[in-house]
Amino acid sequence: MEWINTLNTLCHAFGPSGAEGGVAQIIEEMARPYVDEITRDTMGNLICRKKGSGPRLMFSAHMDSIGLVVTHIDDKGFLRVGAIGGVHADAVVNTPVRFQNGTCGVIAAQVGSTPGKRTMADLYLDIGATSREEAEQQVQIGDVAVYNTPVFPAGALVAGPYMDNRISCLVLLQAMERLHDCPNDVYFVFSTQEEVGLRGAKTAAWSIDPDYGIAVDVTSEDGIPGAKHTASSLAGQGAAVKVMDRSVICHPKMVNLLMELAQKQGIPTQRDVIQAGGTDAGAIHQTRSGVCTGGISIPCRYTHTPCEMVCATDVEACVELVAALAQTKLEKEC
Repeated sequence: MEWINTLNTLCHAFGPSGAEGGVAQIIEEMARPYVDEITRDTMGNLICRKKGSGPRLMFSAHMDSIGLVVTHIDDKGFLRVGAIGGVHADAVVNTPVRFQNGTCGVIAAQVGSTPGKRTMADLYLDIGATSREEAEQQVQIGDVAVYNTPVFPAGALVAGPYMDNRISCLVLLQAMERLHDCPNDVYFVFSTQEEVGLRGAKTAAWSIDPDYGIAVDVTSEDGIPGAKHTASSLAGQGAAVKVMDRSVICHPKMVNLLMELAQKQGIPTQRDVIQAGGTDAGAIHQTRSGVCTGGISIPCRYTHTPCEMVCATDVEACVELVAALAQTKLEKEC
């Protein structure tokens, strides 16, 4: 896993929904040598273009993360918080966090709250302050905390915070390194505010007006003990080609194109269906008069927890498939 240091940098970049500037700057510096043009729009989307004469092909990997926003500071300096995105209260108890200014703390559960039934109202952040005044010298109402857990290899897998979706940002960065002459006009979009409603992808797709769209994201993994088979993908079985999720039914021609391209080039793939959750594809496919849209996903365990896991070989398969599609001469019409 030669890319684990890059992944570590991406996973620990500050970038919760609505405040993605820090991670965007890091990605921009990494992408600059490999693309022809880089812009940012009003929503904060980072749009990296590799120019070509063919149809417009948009890849979108959201760079925002879930987080915890400060809603109240009590007299003893403890912070009450709300969720930005899909934070599950029971999954984050005793997790270390940090704010953009470097202030660190721990998520704790209120005494008497019931495990398995906790809500965000049962949680608080302990930053070591002893009074409201001391806490306010470090954080303010509206400041956002993110998970401060490590990235580390675990056998053939790698674990850490925010694999959703910094691992897909890594996939796009790795893929653009492998491109030479592109027959298509390729846009690599690192989108904002996906975790709170696919908002960045919506405006980026409207602006780019792509002929083809691909959301690159994680997907639920079905191989853990007790899985209820609401997902189809397994870690270690290759790139997951999206068929459908709650936000999109992918265009059959795009599903077939990806599967055929993978078979031709010997890229391991599997078909991806999940019954909950969505991706930027949900916004892209409804743009203007409609976009021929699909998805390339990395199976991920323990999504939306402080320690998510993906398989290194699946990551490589996704890189190969993204690069292969970008370098395939596409027709103007899907």
